[in-house]
Amino acid sequence: MKHVLITGGCGFIGSNFVRHTLEYFPDYRIVNLDKLTYAGNPGNLTDVEKNSNYRFVKGDIVDAALVQRIFAEEQIDTVIHFAAESHVDRSITGPAEFVQTNIMGTFNLLEAAREAWLANGKTGASKDTCRFLHVSTDEVYGSLGETGAFQETTPYDPRSPYSASKASSDHLVSAYFHTYGLPTLITNCSNNYGPYQFPEKLIPLVINNALQGKALPVYGDGKNVRDWLYVVDHCQAILTVLQKGRIGETYNIGGNSEKQNIEIVNLICDILDEKVGLLADGQNRRSLITYVKDRAGHDRRYAIDATKIRTELGWTPKVNFKDGMRKTVEWYLDHKAWIASVTDGSYREYYEKMYGNR
Repeated sequence: MKHVLITGGCGFIGSNFVRHTLEYFPDYRIVNLDKLTYAGNPGNLTDVEKNSNYRFVKGDIVDAALVQRIFAEEQIDTVIHFAAESHVDRSITGPAEFVQTNIMGTFNLLEAAREAWLANGKTGASKDTCRFLHVSTDEVYGSLGETGAFQETTPYDPRSPYSASKASSDHLVSAYFHTYGLPTLITNCSNNYGPYQFPEKLIPLVINNALQGKALPVYGDGKNVRDWLYVVDHCQAILTVLQKGRIGETYNIGGNSEKQNIEIVNLICDILDEKVGLLADGQNRRSLITYVKDRAGHDRRYAIDATKIRTELGWTPKVNFKDGMRKTVEWYLDHKAWIASVTDGSYREYYEKMYGNR
């Protein structure tokens, strides 16, 4: 049995990964370490709480003693590191938390793994079978023009405190491989969407607002481009890299679905109009679109070249964008209570700070 520490497992991608892994890999013992910040919701995993191969630990990766204790108690031989402050807007208004979590937290995990796996093999596992997989973002590469795509060899050029902190953590992970021989892997992924995403991100925010007949805030001219990947495809890609990836390597993960933000908003409006009907005043939901001042340092375009993971490891996304968006909208329609439970007073305070009373 593999003894897997998943950090941030109550967040959007982490909770989908925990559920997917427990369903398909009964020989994985999962320890989920999560601080339960605004985006970490234990309600995301109520269906697996009683699984004998699952343990939840509330705690912070910045707490080095706690991390070391978990490694010792659980004989951890695999780390999948999701935990991160990840919302760009929040990094602009409060960068300190991003530096602490994304840089110092990653450092603590690397140190615990180095002590456990390399210092006399304290977990009892062979270095050859241990893995430290660091989940990162395409935002570390900066911004693209109208053509081209990010490759694993693209120079880093982060433009926000968030992407700078993730770039720093990537470099730390790479350094621990080159300096100490720690068996690390890095994945840099495009934008994810799907169930359980906290509604400060574009897609769930638009779904939630559109259902309530509220304004749909769109930054700038709405033509910023992102490559979109369904979250379950991402989970499968991570498992593929974990099982087949070459130690010390980076793998870019993309959905081959470049879309302008305004295209996303329009599609969500159309799906909701079809499924729940027009607004009370008879207008369609596109009428709710409201353009707001662009955020500082807003990267214009991201695109992933996923040739390496496809040719070396045989992974490709299975869910096309339109099908994935329909599945996502349907999930939120079926889980209105979940949306209500996470959009509490603290969320409303944040929303008003970012978008006013729109």
